[in-house]
This record gives sequence, C-alpha cells and structure tokens, in this order.
Amino acid sequence: MTSQDSSFPPAVLRPAELHAFSRGGGASTIPLVTTARGAQVFLNGQTLFEGGAGIPLHTHNCPESVVILDGDAIVEIDGVEHHLTRFDTTYVPAGMPHRFRNASATAPMRILWTYASVDATRTLVETGVTTRVDAEHRTS
Repeated sequence: MTSQDSSFPPAVLRPAELHAFSRGGGASTIPLVTTARGAQVFLNGQTLFEGGAGIPLHTHNCPESVVILDGDAIVEIDGVEHHLTRFDTTYVPAGMPHRFRNASATAPMRILWTYASVDATRTLVETGVTTRVDAEHRTS
C-alpha cells in the first residue's frame, strides 16, 4: 500500500510521552496530530481538565468534534447545556459558541478533540480575541 501524501509518515503518538501545554484555569492540552508533525487535513489532541476546571465560551472557524475519554463533562452548545459521560461525542459546526467544563469538583476529565482544518482558530466570545489553535501548542 502506498501513501499519496508522504509529508505525514505513519506515527504512533503516546499522550503520556508528549508535552502538555497549560490552557490556564486547570486545563492542559496534549497536541497529537498537528501541522508540526505534518498534518495537512485535520488537527487533534487531548485536553485534561482538573476537578472543577473549564474553558471559556468560544467559537471556531471550522467544525469540531469532541469525545469524552474519562470523567463527566458539561458542554454548553449555543446556550444549551448537556451532561456527557465517557465516550459521548459532540459535533459543533463552525461559528457556534460552545465550551466544556468538568462536571466533577474533584475527579479529572479528559477529552479528545478534532478540528476539521489545520488552520483552526478559536475566538473567545467574551473578548472577541482570535488565535490559531496550533499557536497554543508552542513554547515560545
């Protein structure tokens, strides 16, 4: 079997062996499939939420899907809250306000996120500030 796109060679990515970037407020992200590794179609990674942690209301310029890997979550999508448990999955269209928070005050919660574009951005609803998702994964 030959690959038409050799810019991203086959890889096994082990989150426990990769660097986690703090998102602030008790959330940290581990980038997995990224442009730095050669991705050209989508991005994905994991975010770990400490007990009670959450991220602010935001939108993206592309669709996003999130799978709950561990713990319980509350997701707000377009003003409606939903309780999620392990393996529940969300799909959020581009431009729709949403946020995730850990439903537990003590136990951790982990999600797997996938953006439908390597050029994914996040715009915070409160401030209107837009940043590239992959810019959050840089140390400098």
